[in-house]
Amino acid sequence: MKEVRFFYVPNAACQNELPDEEALHAVRVLRMQMGDEMMLMDGEGTFYRAVVTEATKKRCLYRIEEALPQERQWLPHLHLAMAPTKNMDRTEWLAEKATEIGFDEMTFLNCRWSERTVVKTERVGKILVSAMKQSHKALKPVLNEMTDFKVFMQQVLTKEKEQGRSVQKFICHCHDEEGLGEKKPLKDVLKGGKDTLVMVGPEGDFSIDEVKMAESMGFQSVTLGKSRLRTETAALVAVHIMNLVNQ
Repeated sequence: MKEVRFFYVPNAACQNELPDEEALHAVRVLRMQMGDEMMLMDGEGTFYRAVVTEATKKRCLYRIEEALPQERQWLPHLHLAMAPTKNMDRTEWLAEKATEIGFDEMTFLNCRWSERTVVKTERVGKILVSAMKQSHKALKPVLNEMTDFKVFMQQVLTKEKEQGRSVQKFICHCHDEEGLGEKKPLKDVLKGGKDTLVMVGPEGDFSIDEVKMAESMGFQSVTLGKSRLRTETAALVAVHIMNLVNQ
């Protein structure tokens, strides 16, 4: 039986042609022809079974045969905010693997000790789409631009007020100074079924002032275990815990 290929097509139900990049892959790499079946993903929770109606060197037209709404694999909104690594390959690897596991939103943080202050989100966005197709995820994670730590803190509070509901918020760090909240394992304090935000700092960690600010705004200090983890590893562990607790 021929493998069914997945393609990312925003607003797939309102279109009849694959986006340029997807079309080139379909006709030049996969050599799809008229009558071939494919699966379209709109990134908003629905798959569409479709067939190719026309395939040229640069274009691939389709006809939708059936809409297949997908059930959410987890109910709450899972948000990861992290300081990107100096080596962007490691951040891109994290974005790919986190999408395969499953989460809803990603924000890059510009912290006091950040090693990188600029991120090309267009490239990361393509990695998210590729991972979404590979793992057959129905929802495309939201990807936010690099945001200053203090600005992000205010955005979180503003969003909570506008939506009229609280989010369980956690900040992962390695500090043990007096005056900071007691750190408990994330897996022990994270409650399933509630919108969740986890922040992971740069290789140099969050500053003491950033941790204190976060705690003053309702964030709970947590640990991801006894091992000292690289930023991208810590971020992936956090996503995995959020996902497991909510499956």
